[in-house]
Amino acid sequence: MVCTVQPYLPGQTPPGLRSYRSKDLEEKRGDGRGERKPSDRIYDYATYNDLGDPDSDAAKARPVLGGSAQFPYPRRCRTGRPMSAKDPSTETRSGDNYVPRDEAFSEVKNLQFSVTTLRSVLHAAVPAVQSTLIDPNLAFPSFFVIDKLFEDGVELPKADQLGFLRSVVPRLLQLLRDGPGDQVLLFDRPANVQKDKFAWLRDEEFARETLAGMNPYAIELVREFPLKSKLDPAVYGQAESAITAEVLERQMGRVMTVAEAVSQKRLFMLDYHDLFLPYVHRIRAQAHTTMYGSRTIFFLCNDGTLRLLAIELTRPASPTQPQWRRVFTSSTDTTESWLWRMAKSHVRAHDSGHHELISHWLRTHCAVEPYIIAANRQLSEMHPVYQLLHPHFRYTMRINALARSALINAGGIIELSFSPQRYAIELSSVAYDKLWRFDTEALPADLVRRGMAVEDPAAEHGLRLTIPDYPFANDGLLVWDAIKGWVTAYVARFYPDASTLAGDAELQAFWTDVRTVGHGDKKDAPGWPALDSPDSLAHALTTIIWVASAHHAAVNFGQYDFAGYFPNRPSIARTNMPVEEPVDATALAAFLDNPDQALRECFPSQVQATLVMAVLDLLSTHSPDEEYLGGMETAPWNDDATVQDAYGKFNARLKEIEGIMDERNKDRRLKNRCGAGILPYQLMKPFSQPGVTGMGIPNSTSI
Repeated sequence: MVCTVQPYLPGQTPPGLRSYRSKDLEEKRGDGRGERKPSDRIYDYATYNDLGDPDSDAAKARPVLGGSAQFPYPRRCRTGRPMSAKDPSTETRSGDNYVPRDEAFSEVKNLQFSVTTLRSVLHAAVPAVQSTLIDPNLAFPSFFVIDKLFEDGVELPKADQLGFLRSVVPRLLQLLRDGPGDQVLLFDRPANVQKDKFAWLRDEEFARETLAGMNPYAIELVREFPLKSKLDPAVYGQAESAITAEVLERQMGRVMTVAEAVSQKRLFMLDYHDLFLPYVHRIRAQAHTTMYGSRTIFFLCNDGTLRLLAIELTRPASPTQPQWRRVFTSSTDTTESWLWRMAKSHVRAHDSGHHELISHWLRTHCAVEPYIIAANRQLSEMHPVYQLLHPHFRYTMRINALARSALINAGGIIELSFSPQRYAIELSSVAYDKLWRFDTEALPADLVRRGMAVEDPAAEHGLRLTIPDYPFANDGLLVWDAIKGWVTAYVARFYPDASTLAGDAELQAFWTDVRTVGHGDKKDAPGWPALDSPDSLAHALTTIIWVASAHHAAVNFGQYDFAGYFPNRPSIARTNMPVEEPVDATALAAFLDNPDQALRECFPSQVQATLVMAVLDLLSTHSPDEEYLGGMETAPWNDDATVQDAYGKFNARLKEIEGIMDERNKDRRLKNRCGAGILPYQLMKPFSQPGVTGMGIPNSTSI
């Protein structure tokens, strides 16, 4: 390893260091052969061909993600393990997932992760002791029992009585066998429940969370009406939505026509129609889950809040059944009111899947790993761009390796607990193909793409928001601009003109590696900038840092606050709407007799719900050794006065931004972040204490 903190562009390297610089890169690239060992520090690429496990169970075979037109995907770190005997395209899952030794957890992180994981697994054991028969599909018998997760301690048996959970997380349960037996455990009350226990029932909160919740990346402007699918109507059924102008105008109280609302940019939607519809029948072929394509429409009120207007659920045509779809709205009729609650639960499950699989896993964890591999293969540790990016890569490869071990693998927690089940990660490949572009990963471009902003040089940040009170965008743009200011100053220090970039062979090789190998399935897609000027380099690096830090924080650290009480964000919908045709008379009668029970049976099972709650508790926790964006613990090592001054200004600006956010959260005119029972929006606050705090932007995707 080269041991110098002084940054040098390749052509400026002192003669005595040139051979070390070259040799270090050669060693980190490896030769692409053999199985990697924990002591190695080799960075190489592979497809996601290790999520399935056909050797242990034919039902756990999964397609290879990456390297094909059918399933394009970013690349992960190569481990070199032998291939499966039953499926030569699949890598075996023997041993731990290799990561280069430089990417390993620190001792503090290892301790925090093991302790928190142990606590979370114990939490996940709660449903196992609520019944003498451990049934993974058992629903909660009442909302009272759900509340007991937070209100009463639950006595846990010894690990050998935990049955089902041992097959889910056997490595973690091994820790239990060496520890105490009976314990009383309690789930912490999530922050939103502390504020308003019944917020999950309110349409207003449903709508508000699209702007200030854990998935603020999904809502988009309705640009045309009527709504139309881009899918083939010969395969999936009628393309034009069943949501009519009459329905929307009635729900808007006749204050304007739909045409006027569209022209005034007052209609917005969550559109999970075309993404999920092709998978509906395959998902429904699995047990204890269901799926629809969905569209959810909102109206922007004069006070800046969104009113939830209508939900459309669609089952596509099949060889034996025609397309079925229905529009649901709020109602004073009791039956329609309960159907409305069930429809909202289905959409929440769709949004939970979109959040976890796309906004979170795909767009941060998965998309960032190729940047890390490319940087280590092509940029010397002396390179100023490597030194800029390195803090933003901390722990990500190790976290991703753990995710491939227990979260996103066949039979893992995502498949067990989210509606798509075995098709979950496959769906993220579909989203990568249809939606992912490097340029729109930048926050301003993402907002413009979704119609949530328009470019306006006269406006703050150069953007005019379509919804002025959009807490994620309002706060996120402050952080984006702070990152960009720091990065622009840093780039200017080392790259005074375009010729300096053109002559930097390591930098150009890094960017070529990112585009043609790490994201090779998208190498010919639009949106890849040429690094041909200091401005283009600064923008590309700002995008990478934003995604690894602030984007990830926005979708990660609010998970327990918003979804710890799972009725607010169920991870799965397990039963069809009782009015779906052909109507199941028994199911409809049961719904009419006891709609409360029907809703609980649609929710995740006891095992699914508490397992997800436990994982979200873990994922929402800041480590004691967390390194935060702009924190002085990760100030540049070199003593360059220009760089140090720019970083000091970055740190000071982020502290100012925290104060701005605090003031916004007290401003009662901003109804999407301030009001009775409303959780203030703090996910873009840069700094935090350890634990589950609902704030703090780590430098990297570190959990």
